[in-house]
Amino acid sequence: MISPTRWAAALSIAAAAALWTNASFAQQATDTVAPEAASGVAAKQLVHAKRQMVVSANPIATQAGLDVLRAGGNAADALIAVQTMLGLVEPQSSGMGGGAFLVWYDADSQKITTFDGREAAPATATPALFLGKDGKPLEFFDAVVGGRSVGVPGVPRLLETVHRRYGTRPWQSLFEPAISLADAGFAVSPRLAALLADEGERLNEDPGARAYFFAPDGSPLPAGHNLRNPDYAATLRTVASEGADAFYEGPIAAKIVETVRSHPTNPGLLTLDDMAVYKVKERPAVCAPYRGYEVCGMGPPSSGAVAIGQILGLLEPFDIAPLGPDDPEAWRLIGDATRLAFADRGRYVADSDFVSLPEGLLDAEYLKARSALLRRPTALGEDDASAGDPPWQKAELRIDSAAFEMPSTSHFVIVDEKGNIASMTTTIENGFGSRLMTGGFLLNNELTDFSFSPVEDGEAVANRVEPGKRPRSSMAPTIVLKDGKAVFALGSPGGSNIISYVANTLIGLIDWKMDMQAAISMPHFVNRFGPYDLEKGTSAEKLAKDLEALGFKVAVKDLNSGLHGVAITPEGLEGGADPRREGVALGD
Repeated sequence: MISPTRWAAALSIAAAAALWTNASFAQQATDTVAPEAASGVAAKQLVHAKRQMVVSANPIATQAGLDVLRAGGNAADALIAVQTMLGLVEPQSSGMGGGAFLVWYDADSQKITTFDGREAAPATATPALFLGKDGKPLEFFDAVVGGRSVGVPGVPRLLETVHRRYGTRPWQSLFEPAISLADAGFAVSPRLAALLADEGERLNEDPGARAYFFAPDGSPLPAGHNLRNPDYAATLRTVASEGADAFYEGPIAAKIVETVRSHPTNPGLLTLDDMAVYKVKERPAVCAPYRGYEVCGMGPPSSGAVAIGQILGLLEPFDIAPLGPDDPEAWRLIGDATRLAFADRGRYVADSDFVSLPEGLLDAEYLKARSALLRRPTALGEDDASAGDPPWQKAELRIDSAAFEMPSTSHFVIVDEKGNIASMTTTIENGFGSRLMTGGFLLNNELTDFSFSPVEDGEAVANRVEPGKRPRSSMAPTIVLKDGKAVFALGSPGGSNIISYVANTLIGLIDWKMDMQAAISMPHFVNRFGPYDLEKGTSAEKLAKDLEALGFKVAVKDLNSGLHGVAITPEGLEGGADPRREGVALGD
């Protein structure tokens, strides 16, 4: 393990700033929105490794994880170093105050399992949590900023749960890189600086966040500023020495609860009892077949694996390989398959510990019948893209619903020398979460992933707020098997767009035989609810008129994913990092 002293020296402000351009990282760590250079060639190159690899959203975090692997640790050890470092250098996206889903491939058993570290609603929360005094749903940011939106964080307990099951290195040592860098300071990245400049008054409302992220004159910190976080270092030292219990009970938990409940205009309901009873849940992976592969991911409370499995199942009868990524007919099929999956998602999917799901959402015959809707020359009409009637064990009346889901999340993949794989999506939900800071980390606003309206047309919404419930998510950490062996691991941030980002990347890998970097860099086409979003500044714009001719409404938008993935091939590992963000792939 790299020593704390070496980390403090190696990642001084000058050294940390150099990570953004150092050629030894094999890629340029850009923050461009468009994934293509002017020449049409992807801005980042495929990274090769023989034995082990880490891909994350920040070069410093990637390096921390790789150092753990080089010191003899495995993927379970390295994910602690990566997550704690991301919480320091990319605090707007994930951290100790948030939650995560982990899909884990065990090399010995060749089995996949998943760990649910999603945030939970307080025990006193009611379905009316996000209704105003007039009984109407709150505006999004009126709900987000403050304590009302904060759920019980899951990340610290998830790290400990996975380490106890699979880890090999001493727990305390895995926190040392982030502790050392928090004490010494790190160079604010270009992405963090840009987001601070855009954030404005919302982050300024909390005294702790204002003091940390802004200069005394109120200006946001610039790129390259040396930012120290001794409070975060203290939090990590406590958890490192005393375990996750020290986060969920005692002074750290008390300060979290105080911060949530004492907000002057939008207090929350979180209690010490809510913190103390939080559990990580190990759940079976949800797997769906696609062209000889098994695509496995996180089930409810995530809708990710179910929706991706449906999209791919709906496309299975169609030969889209010869169409290629520049054919509007391919995107008609993919877009309408995604719309059908989102219709089922909106009606049926929620925390399965609270709500029964139809057993047949991924039933082959059900998907075959739904797929027949795509056999037409033009886009589905609005009435045609409604939820289906999948097989149930015991049918329940459901009503369609929607929920806000914001794209400020992070994803990383780790493959160790033995072949264990961690594919983990981690989040505090909206950028900078609830905008409340305590203990050197930001608290999530994850409860706003619930439906604000608990009832529609007199019927209860599946994804309504309930005590102890976990809000529905679209996070989709994914591992793909071929003949029982792992061949791809990937995921992305992006709110509900995650489902399209990951599904489209899988189509690029499987149908269009792209390498991991090419599939990740492919221009985005996203259709969830009817209108087609095309990624601004890319070749996707060229298909706008063709898609309009097929019956779609089209909008050109910035679609800022954060896809990261690794392909496991007979020749070794191939890693790709999203050129829309600062991430890199590194390996040996």
